[in-house]
Amino acid sequence: MFNGLSAADLLIILASILVSMAFHEAMHGFMAHWLGDTTAQEEGRLTLNPLKHIDLYTTVLLPIFLILLHVPPFFAAKPVPFNPYRVKYREFGVALVGLAGPFTNLVLAVAAALIMRFSVQVGTELFNVLSIFIQVNLGFFVFNMIPFPPLDGSRLLYAFAPEGMQRIMMRIESLNFMAILLFMVVLFPIISPIVTTIIEKMYIFLLG
Repeated sequence: MFNGLSAADLLIILASILVSMAFHEAMHGFMAHWLGDTTAQEEGRLTLNPLKHIDLYTTVLLPIFLILLHVPPFFAAKPVPFNPYRVKYREFGVALVGLAGPFTNLVLAVAAALIMRFSVQVGTELFNVLSIFIQVNLGFFVFNMIPFPPLDGSRLLYAFAPEGMQRIMMRIESLNFMAILLFMVVLFPIISPIVTTIIEKMYIFLLG
């Protein structure tokens, strides 16, 4: 996927990343707000303005670099702050906050696929835009659902993991970006073929 990229394709990818990231991060905040925590609202993060969520290195340059290496795109925006102690339903509420982001990306991918499948006529240029948009969002969904802290999928694992495992996960998450770097260097090269295959299978399924 993402083979033979042109300059126009890179611009489409960048635009797709910004839009998808804005929805992803905003939905974390909206879900936390719906569950009783107003932290994101107080810090001005309940917005679809990508400039409020963007980090130049981890949101823009990192995913483009990965795409050029022909691996699934991964981005890290500025995390939307929330207070887990103010969220309803405790670990399960925190899991809902975590899942809101990647599942928003899945919904965006499905919506774009439906446009492609059921529009009377989709020109080549629009097809290319929607195809890239779908691939970017599927990449965000699959990658962020990996249950490794601090990725969103780990929030679901927290809700069901025994206390001992939760403590280990908390230690990993306390490393912040170093945990992501460790994951990308050590673990991701091993699971990358699996991630790529899942994204490709989901893409083919959505487009029928």
